[in-house]
Amino acid sequence: MFRLWIRLVADNHLYKDTVVCDDSLDTRTQKVMNAIEKASYEFDLPKPIWLPNVVKDFQIHAKCRFTRDSFIEEVPFDYMEIQVIEEDF
Repeated sequence: MFRLWIRLVADNHLYKDTVVCDDSLDTRTQKVMNAIEKASYEFDLPKPIWLPNVVKDFQIHAKCRFTRDSFIEEVPFDYMEIQVIEEDF
């Protein structure tokens, strides 16, 4: 089972969060992209842009933050953080 925790933070407070589970046989990258797409649809947000520093943080820590600079449209929060909380091996 692969689970990704996606949370939106505004003014240092949790604004919204969700956990997306994925049992498919897709690659890790595809599971992350699918989870972000599901959360974006659920929260009615545009999909974030993967900037190089975000990719590096995610590769090292399995956790990263998408700031307002990562979105083309205006968003009602300070950042979106994603974190892998369970991963199949």
